[in-house]
Amino acid sequence: MIKTTLVIMAAGIGSRYGGGIKQLAKVGPSGEIIMDYSIHDALKAGFDKTVFIIRKDIEDDFREIIGKRIEKITDVDYAFQDINDLPAGYTVPAGRTKPWGTGQAILSIRGKVDTPFAAINADDYYGVHCFKHIHDYMTENPDATSSGKLDICMSGFRLGNTLSDNGTVTRGVCNVKDGILQSVTETFDISEKAGKIAGRDAFGNEVALSADDPVSMNMWGLPPSILGELEERFPVFLDSIKEGDLKAEYLLPSVIDSLIKEGKACVKVLPTEDKWFGVTYIEDKESVERSLRDLVNKGVYKEKLFG
Repeated sequence: MIKTTLVIMAAGIGSRYGGGIKQLAKVGPSGEIIMDYSIHDALKAGFDKTVFIIRKDIEDDFREIIGKRIEKITDVDYAFQDINDLPAGYTVPAGRTKPWGTGQAILSIRGKVDTPFAAINADDYYGVHCFKHIHDYMTENPDATSSGKLDICMSGFRLGNTLSDNGTVTRGVCNVKDGILQSVTETFDISEKAGKIAGRDAFGNEVALSADDPVSMNMWGLPPSILGELEERFPVFLDSIKEGDLKAEYLLPSVIDSLIKEGKACVKVLPTEDKWFGVTYIEDKESVERSLRDLVNKGVYKEKLFG
């Protein structure tokens, strides 16, 4: 039987708001955090292990608030994203203070994960069905298609189910044909006004959008062989950074987009009607609490998630 791993990316810099770490904000009826729901849904779907990607400076908080509880119900491991974790011959430019993005984050699990794995953000609620869809797809397609391409999957959310009432959002708007991802376009400052949804492209131009547009919420089902691709492409990314750019990020979606365009990967989009929510803004916390309370009232979750 094929084993699967849940990988939670929780190493983002700039995670503090209102004096606390937003990934650890208590939003459930019994003090649960958003990650608790992701772990619960993943275990229910059949995942065998959870790996947290964190920074060393928040390790104690994670182990105290999450690790001690989750270790009682599943196998847990930790990987550490470090700004200095670079290929041989490369050094951190003077003045750079933040790690290198989600591509480097996933690279930090090398040596710890050798199974198909789902990669998700720590502070996003994805919904029950997404984990089941990704788990089932990965166990049926553990590494490559018959053509030799990397077989990847992603949850495709409806844009209208991923907006915030408290500010604009950035989303990867997907071009999908016959259920297969063709490309992802990062679209910024997305909001709904007077019943119309619009955002801006990378050049600042306004883009009209639809509530039904499929978007990526950084929920991927990946074969372990993606780690080799990430490792091979990291030096190429580092060489491409313009002098003086201290914020460039090595992003997982960009690598996947390149693999698609090079004909090296096939990405199956698994549509979901689940409603995303997360704590992007401090004002979101109250609406997240209401949403989770509503799901408890509907019987989706118990009052005490791990009780």
